Amino acid sequence: MNETKKQVSWMPLILVAFASFIIALDATFMNVSISPLVIDLNTDVGTIQTIISFYTLITASLMLISSKMQDVFGKKKIFLTGALVYGLGAFIASISQNAIMLFIGWSLLEGIGGALMTPATISIISGTYDGQMRTTALAISSAIVGIAAAIGPLFGGVVTTFLSWRYGFVFELLIILIIFIFRKRIPNFASTASKKDLDITGSLLSAIGLILLVLGVLMISGKTIGLSIGLIIASIIVLIGFGLFEKRRKANGKMPLFDVSLLKDRNLSRGTLIRLITAIAMGGSLFSISIYLQTVLKLSAFNTGIVLLPLTFGMLIFSIMAPKFAIRLSHKYAMIIGFSIAIVGCLLLSYQFTLTTRFIDLLPGMFIYGAGLGFPMALSVDTALINTPPESQSSASGFVSTGQSLGMSMGTAIIGIILIVGAVGGMHDAINTYAPDKVTNQEFHDNVQGYFEKLGNVNTTELKHENSLKEKIVSKVVQDAMRLVMYVTALLLAIGGALTFTLKKQKIKG
Repeated sequence: MNETKKQVSWMPLILVAFASFIIALDATFMNVSISPLVIDLNTDVGTIQTIISFYTLITASLMLISSKMQDVFGKKKIFLTGALVYGLGAFIASISQNAIMLFIGWSLLEGIGGALMTPATISIISGTYDGQMRTTALAISSAIVGIAAAIGPLFGGVVTTFLSWRYGFVFELLIILIIFIFRKRIPNFASTASKKDLDITGSLLSAIGLILLVLGVLMISGKTIGLSIGLIIASIIVLIGFGLFEKRRKANGKMPLFDVSLLKDRNLSRGTLIRLITAIAMGGSLFSISIYLQTVLKLSAFNTGIVLLPLTFGMLIFSIMAPKFAIRLSHKYAMIIGFSIAIVGCLLLSYQFTLTTRFIDLLPGMFIYGAGLGFPMALSVDTALINTPPESQSSASGFVSTGQSLGMSMGTAIIGIILIVGAVGGMHDAINTYAPDKVTNQEFHDNVQGYFEKLGNVNTTELKHENSLKEKIVSKVVQDAMRLVMYVTALLLAIGGALTFTLKKQKIKG
């Protein structure tokens, strides 16, 4: 048996890793292309942010039913169906003439395709490899997700600066074509359920609950706070109803969409939560830093990608090293080390965002932050699935994938809100410090939205050459906003590290 496993080809891993790469790339490569998108599609930043968030939202909301469809129709068939839908979406996105076309191609079709492929990617790896090969394969696949998310800004910068953001989607289409050319190298897996086992009610409840949750987060603002809280409460009620429905379905002898009893496994439940928190931190911080580099420092898409390159290299190097650390220590302690390193990186970065920041100022913090993230990104999937029995791998992989995609979607929204809160707080502090007699508190509160909206139009190049009141105020706003973002990111990573302490210790056998 072991000899057979040693002879298993790495080609299935390569093909599904290609899929993982472009799905994760999609979540970040357009962050540096926001300005060109706004111009080319005649839209605004808010619309683009919504499209970015909805891509991962749609993906996350369909993960659980996708994982169950693997059991009914087969892992390979669902994976290839997802690839086909994803490819169609990439084509439509590449020829988009307005925001609606981009939403249909990118958020909707690529989101559906990503939902079909992602759980299948994990379960194909789990079903193809065994023992140390399985651990290594899952670590590589997981690391690729983080690397793609980190390298996305550079990739987006290159294609946007020298070609067009449209070529990013063309590249994804080419990857899909490669997957179909070599599709026979992916092994077939027998179906373990029938069509009557599909849980339609559970699927609707899970999708509605997740959509309401992220919509509630997206709509948090002064004007819609009541609606936002209502949506979040509604999502919690629906998701609780989903859990109760799944329990009853199993008790009646029917196959549930997701067996909630699997959550008794501490590594699966907390490992998925750790991956969700890590994705929120990474997705949100990348979005905010990209916004800062483009709107405050006025960097091009390409230069924005270059500035983020140390983070990419840090994640790449340490993601590759993570399995070796896990062999010597364990998944648990390697991940704790990673979280600690990433927190140090956040704290270093928190004091570097000004109107005159240089590349060299950001380099150490970016590299350390990326290096730390490499450990949990590479090891968290294998940690979550390590105790899951083979017959439950599809459901468990869908659950883990949901956490990852939900985290990326919520990260952009949550950290975006933190950025606004920090900017408003910075504006208040700046006025109280530099112009206490010129603007009253009532005037500030009456016009705060207008102040914030105008910040992106401030010519920071001119501000750098004059010692003006405007320069001091804008500088204070920028510093306070980005510092709060990095503090919140560090807090999220600290929570992730604390949860890692509660995992059961798992060590790879060398």
